Amino acid sequence: MNINTVITRQLVDDEQRIEQTARLFGIHFPLRLEPAVYALAGKLSPDYNGGYWEFYTLSNGGFYMAPYADQDFQVICHNGYAGDLSADALGITVCLYAYSHLSFSDIAGFAETCAQQYHWLREYMLDHPEAQSILAAID
Repeated sequence: MNINTVITRQLVDDEQRIEQTARLFGIHFPLRLEPAVYALAGKLSPDYNGGYWEFYTLSNGGFYMAPYADQDFQVICHNGYAGDLSADALGITVCLYAYSHLSFSDIAGFAETCAQQYHWLREYMLDHPEAQSILAAID
């Protein structure tokens, strides 16, 4: 891969959400990944109290979701990080946490998918305006 390649994101249309997540994660999206993401958002941010999430695909094959909100979220992590993240950065952060955790699943194909998604999302995140804060939060 060319190191100068810019990874782009595309919003998944509402009518494509189920098809897109089923293609990427199968039945494990609604049963494992989606609940993990929402639970992690609640654990990391006292400001998060549910709501609608946007889904994004990445040009490198990645996927993430982020709260649909025009606000920053206070984030407090067990690694000592504390700060504010945009809704997009919070989504990236909790998806990276979820992918990392679920990559150790005993469901072999799903574990590999989560590991690959972690790397694709991390690659995209490195060019995000809040990359340093996200890195501090996931370190």
